[in-house]
Amino acid sequence: MSESGVTTKGQTTLPKAVRQALGLSPGDRLRYVILDDGQVRLMRTVPVAGLAGMLRREGQEPLSLQDMDRAVAEGARGE
Repeated sequence: MSESGVTTKGQTTLPKAVRQALGLSPGDRLRYVILDDGQVRLMRTVPVAGLAGMLRREGQEPLSLQDMDRAVAEGARGE
């Protein structure tokens, strides 16, 4: 178990084990999620640019915006 102190300015240093577990590097951003029972979940945020190509499939051509709009409209109509 790791722990750290809090300064008078509300700052803390994340222990090395926590930084490693989250895969953090200098400049990364964190998100704090406060749960109903008072626990706090700490997560590394992923920049939107990091999502580029995430859904790419080998051998599958990318869809145009018109194709995507058509698929959404068909799904909304239940086709």
